[in-house]
Amino acid sequence: MASGEDSRRAEAKAALRRKARERRARAHRRLGAVAARRIAELGSHLIERLGHARGGKAVVAGYHPIGAEIDPLPLMTQLAARGHTLALPVLAEGDGPLVFRLWRPGDPLERGRHDIAEPRAERPEVVPDIVLVPLLAFDARGGRLGHGGGHYDRTLAALRARALEGDGASPGVLAIGLAYAEQGVDSLPLEPHDQPLDLVLTPEGVRDFAP
Repeated sequence: MASGEDSRRAEAKAALRRKARERRARAHRRLGAVAARRIAELGSHLIERLGHARGGKAVVAGYHPIGAEIDPLPLMTQLAARGHTLALPVLAEGDGPLVFRLWRPGDPLERGRHDIAEPRAERPEVVPDIVLVPLLAFDARGGRLGHGGGHYDRTLAALRARALEGDGASPGVLAIGLAYAEQGVDSLPLEPHDQPLDLVLTPEGVRDFAP
């Protein structure tokens, strides 16, 4: 049974999510298509630099936007043109981490769990170098507020653990949040399982949270 402290924390997070959804929706109505183009311009140069720093082209996992999430598809189209490998997430059964399947702009999608568009089952699975992450809010430390399902927290935790268990040669996955500047807050109530972002890309620029 949840403690009183757990209940209060859950209520506080639910209130934060409601306010964050409202802020994001306002920003999306005002900036939507313009923001996606600006994210594509900034993000393609950023990921090209990150890819070169890691020894070549990157495997970049995006997402299919839902509601007022920033649309990463213009960015992914530019990345494909630059020779990067792209993937989209697939919701695994139960509470497992996301699976990423190869995808290119124009590839057909099918409806998966929660009616989310995802690559077809025959597409190969890949391990991403960079994950583009949707969010409701982010803070000055790289903390992220999601929708509460924990999918990206479990996924990033698994990818980061995999890098640590390797031979030490892999630099590990980079998590890049895509957000409107209005989604930034001073501080979020983070818990031990919450996975931080390495960077946040907004239409105004890049915020780097590396130590």
